[in-house]
Amino acid sequence: MTPSARVAAAIIILDHILEGQAAEAALIRWARASRFAGSGDRAAVRDLVFDALRRLRSRAALGGVLSGRGLLLGMCREEGIEPASLFTGDRYAPSALSDAEHQAGHTSTPDEALDLPDWLIPLWRQALGPDATPVALAMRDRAPAWLRVNQRRTDPDTAAAALAEQGVATAPHPELPTALRITDGARRLATCSAYREGLVELQDLSPQMACALLPARGSLLDFCAGGGGKALALAAQGAGPVTVHDIDAGRMTDLPTRAERAGVHLRLTAPGKVTGRFDTVLADVPCSGSGTWRRSPDAKWRLTRDELTQLAALQSRILTQAAGFVADGGQLAYMTCSVLSCENDEQVQGFLNENPQFERILVRHFSPLSASDGFYLALMRRR
Repeated sequence: MTPSARVAAAIIILDHILEGQAAEAALIRWARASRFAGSGDRAAVRDLVFDALRRLRSRAALGGVLSGRGLLLGMCREEGIEPASLFTGDRYAPSALSDAEHQAGHTSTPDEALDLPDWLIPLWRQALGPDATPVALAMRDRAPAWLRVNQRRTDPDTAAAALAEQGVATAPHPELPTALRITDGARRLATCSAYREGLVELQDLSPQMACALLPARGSLLDFCAGGGGKALALAAQGAGPVTVHDIDAGRMTDLPTRAERAGVHLRLTAPGKVTGRFDTVLADVPCSGSGTWRRSPDAKWRLTRDELTQLAALQSRILTQAAGFVADGGQLAYMTCSVLSCENDEQVQGFLNENPQFERILVRHFSPLSASDGFYLALMRRR
């Protein structure tokens, strides 16, 4: 595909997303209907789509209209690309720009430049204070890819060397050597033996840093395990026995295979069937995902005020349920991949007000300015 043809494809996909389709579904539908597109073409089109979604408002302003065509025109103006070089009107290219399109567009207002929904901006600023604008601007760029070295299988130097041999270059984090940032060859990871044999796992830096702050010994319950990345990390650190639970058992389908590959043992519990008390209980609750919007940028445009309110109520219920499994003297770790106070500090303070038998012992806010994804950890202890 030519660059113009890739832009034309991205325009079509973006229009479907703006009509309400999920980004991944729209991309898959296009790929299935476009057998002529090679892997490089699919990756390039995906990048165009996701970059446009990360910068939806600012590029729509530059392009003069919120449409697939306006967003890609906005990209040209933002990146200093001559629009006529892509909007050529050739067979597989977008049609040439009209006089009106040449005249349309304006420099983003301060709010448009944040690339956030209007209703969310006050909550964003309340939560992040002086970091609100820098974090919002950082969320407009693609997220780095991070790996966690599986300490049950290898050490950071050996893992990095094995990856490099197969074309995946990495760099360790200066404060957490078991966290490796992929600097080149990310798309080769899936076929790399170091990954397939469990030497490394894909996991963002922020949850890696949060897990490193949790106790590395004693029984652990991961109450909202999902895919199990944090349970695997904590088992590799030495916690055990490790019990995993999720109200949606389907989310844990791949977890036994992943645990075997990682060389750790996890106890899977059916939904709603957890019993006993644990030294550490982890509740990584469903949330807005506002800290991960670089990776799933369409999610920030789908989130509504009502959904955020419903999520906060669900988080409160889960935190109360999880607390019931904490042993005397044990610890309760509350986590979200959100940067919003209503899901983080306010949620924890409300819980502590209702449960004086718990005390807060540690709080960490992670963001692209300090780590990678936006992430939150509050660690509490049962007195």
